[in-house]
Amino acid sequence: MTTYFNYPSEDLQKELKEIAQAIVAPGKGILAADESTGTMGKRLANIGLENTEENRRKYRQLLFTSDKARIQNISGVILFEETLYQKADDGTPFIDLIRERGMIPGIKVDKGVKELFGSEGEGTTQGLDDLDKRCKKYKADGCQFAKWRCVLTIGKNTPSYQAILENANVLARYAATCQAAGIVPIVEPEVLCDGDHSLDRCQKVTETVLAAVYKALNDHHVYLEGSLLKPNMVTPGQTSGVKATPAEVGKATVTALSRTVPPAMPGVVFLSGGQSEEEASVNLNAINQYNGAPKPWALTFSFGRALQASCLKAWAGKDVAAGQEELLKRAQINGQASLGKYEGGVSGAAGAESNFVQKHTY
Repeated sequence: MTTYFNYPSEDLQKELKEIAQAIVAPGKGILAADESTGTMGKRLANIGLENTEENRRKYRQLLFTSDKARIQNISGVILFEETLYQKADDGTPFIDLIRERGMIPGIKVDKGVKELFGSEGEGTTQGLDDLDKRCKKYKADGCQFAKWRCVLTIGKNTPSYQAILENANVLARYAATCQAAGIVPIVEPEVLCDGDHSLDRCQKVTETVLAAVYKALNDHHVYLEGSLLKPNMVTPGQTSGVKATPAEVGKATVTALSRTVPPAMPGVVFLSGGQSEEEASVNLNAINQYNGAPKPWALTFSFGRALQASCLKAWAGKDVAAGQEELLKRAQINGQASLGKYEGGVSGAAGAESNFVQKHTY
């Protein structure tokens, strides 16, 4: 294998690095509003609404018309393709509303998880075939970053070596393709919380997965300074019967990252993985408070359910102001948690409710 290769041009490096750093600026994180049509339908069904394009549009309009001054803890928004091209009631494109609030538009670009043949129910993520064309289009339409989710499961024999390597390489090919188009890739290797595994087992699997991902990113010459990582927090399995303390989650998560993630990478934007809103915020806070290992990267949030559960419940298809208030409150809380300054105990309409969905898909 030759070791001669080129990183992106200096101008492209500068552009990618500046976008990545802006997303993980102190006290800021990402609103993941990239639920697919099917997933959004489940969210709407929970509040008694039909899964129509208009209902989906109205809900996303609520998010993107929130108070400009109070939404500053959200640096970026991940969109589903449908949402990227929708408009508000007055005809303003959603992407303009997002930019007016100082938020950076991003886009989900994977096309879902499919079965990995010959494995024990494991999967790989598809969507690479036309990704270069789609990225160029999304960049021209205003998107500055992208997200691609791969999932791995913990079981007796999983994740397998096959699944770990396959998903690491898919993520690396995605990341390199994004950067060629001037889009910052968010690399998301999610180790699912499904299962009865211990905190220690989750930490070891997370370390193994992240080590493989960063080896693949290096093999594909991805410019790390212009990328972000979206991993799971290290927690015991949902059916383990054991609840780790925030301090234990903080220690296990930071230790896993410190052993595997290069310091050149500017930031980690955690997924919430089915935790309740309050649980995700408290654990993020504990991760930032833990000082037993090096933390050369920003450690912040890219939450979907853990930013929107109370918002959806309070809105219920009727009360826009109540929904926005819950979103803004939770955004502020997570901004504090990303700095290790959240004291806990702030409840919301669904703040303590579990957001866990078995074998969750987007």
